[in-house]
Amino acid sequence: MREMENIKCIRTLADPVQIGKCRNKIRAREPGFGLLARILSLPANEVRLKILYLLKEENQLCPCDIADMLYMTDPAISQHLRKLKDGGIIKSRKAGNTIYYSIEPEYLTFLEPFFKYIIQSVEKYEVI
Repeated sequence: MREMENIKCIRTLADPVQIGKCRNKIRAREPGFGLLARILSLPANEVRLKILYLLKEENQLCPCDIADMLYMTDPAISQHLRKLKDGGIIKSRKAGNTIYYSIEPEYLTFLEPFFKYIIQSVEKYEVI
């Protein structure tokens, strides 16, 4: 039980068995934590979160439409779209000369509670 030797909790009633079990749980789920942290880091940017919200509402949009909607330049929006696409949260399809972006279905379910929170927080503080 060499791991138990590394316990630094000074609490008298520290439970080395509990600490060891929790360490093992964290270690076993390490890939999941890394994946979730990466996913959460992308919409943690306010502009990217707005882009994702617009894509959820409209199903698909081109970069120039998003730029107009957010009062931003096409290059600025393109940088954010690139990060979201590289992170696997959105996908693109080309129709003629236009590229349309949409949210990957598996992440739509993940993002939905965040959008719900945004809507509810606005309604909560909305003046009637």
